[in-house]
Amino acid sequence: MQDSKLAQQIAQTIAEEIGAQPAQAKAAIALLDEGASVPFIARYRKEVTGGLDDTQLRNLEVRLTYLRELEDRRAAVLASIAEQGKLSDELRNDILAADTKSRLEDLYLPYKPKRRTRAQIAREAGLEPLADGLLVDPTQDPQAFAAGFVDTDKGVADAKAALEGARAILMERWGEDAALVGELRQWLGEVGVIRARVAEGKETEGAKYRDYFEHAEPLAKIPSHRLLALFRARREEILFLELDPGNEAETGHQYAEGRVAWKAGIADQGRAADRWLLDACRLTWRAKLHMHLLLDLFNHAREKAEAEAIAVFGDNLKDLLLAAPAGPKAVLGLDPGIRTGCKIAVVDATGKLLATETIYPHEPRRQWEQSLQTL
Repeated sequence: MQDSKLAQQIAQTIAEEIGAQPAQAKAAIALLDEGASVPFIARYRKEVTGGLDDTQLRNLEVRLTYLRELEDRRAAVLASIAEQGKLSDELRNDILAADTKSRLEDLYLPYKPKRRTRAQIAREAGLEPLADGLLVDPTQDPQAFAAGFVDTDKGVADAKAALEGARAILMERWGEDAALVGELRQWLGEVGVIRARVAEGKETEGAKYRDYFEHAEPLAKIPSHRLLALFRARREEILFLELDPGNEAETGHQYAEGRVAWKAGIADQGRAADRWLLDACRLTWRAKLHMHLLLDLFNHAREKAEAEAIAVFGDNLKDLLLAAPAGPKAVLGLDPGIRTGCKIAVVDATGKLLATETIYPHEPRRQWEQSLQTL
């Protein structure tokens, strides 16, 4: 359970997002924690929440879950890094300032316990000085410098194996740079083009998806219904989906590789190790970051598309429910209530709302005559 200060911060954040007062958000959160549902609170606890409607309450519930999960994850990340003895003040401040799960996971990535990777094996074989040496002084010849790290007892059979290990170390280091990952995620989300192609031999089975057998569209602009159709087809193994960095894919890949190189401080100046280092940058993007960001952006896009689809369904249902309820007739509707009063609504023959009112014919007010006059 969140401590009181953190709970207040969450209530304040949510209140700003839904256009309410912190006290209203706090009251609604308390009701949700007691087990009340959103429809129940919207219908029967308006006086407690200060009149929050069902849309505000639904958004509050979603954000409350997200922010609490974020705080729980933040605490776990801080504890994990502290246990490793690697929690600097700067890193702690960055983690405390992270306002999304993606940003938090980007910061945690270099410290997340993982199975033994090629980079870890290379470090254990003593190849990190080779990687750092070439990075710091690119004038050194990679083959000649790597020859000094050959050690068959540690599994480094020759200079080629040493350089492969050193490259794995640099790829992992650059691929886990939180600032770089965040920058490239935002860029790819803005320029990315989702491309679909039909799986071999699936043309007949996937005939209902034939419009997407050769399809390309910007990820940031694709309508939710079309994106969900593509994901359904992929799940049914009818389509393969890719995310190219722009309409000119190769140009986009080169831009991303250049950003990795810039972040690492690498440029082709004709030095002995420049080409080797730039090749490591290329592989960092193409073999590591691109696929990682593709999955991340696809998941985010799917969640957003599902939310939009639900909103469209809600709007359509609302229009249906607001249609003339009894055909071309004026209708008066009553929603019975005792403590909170009876709600009244009148619609004309077209279903247009004419008037609403609340009457209190029962206890505790017993405004019987006034209620009759209103009716």
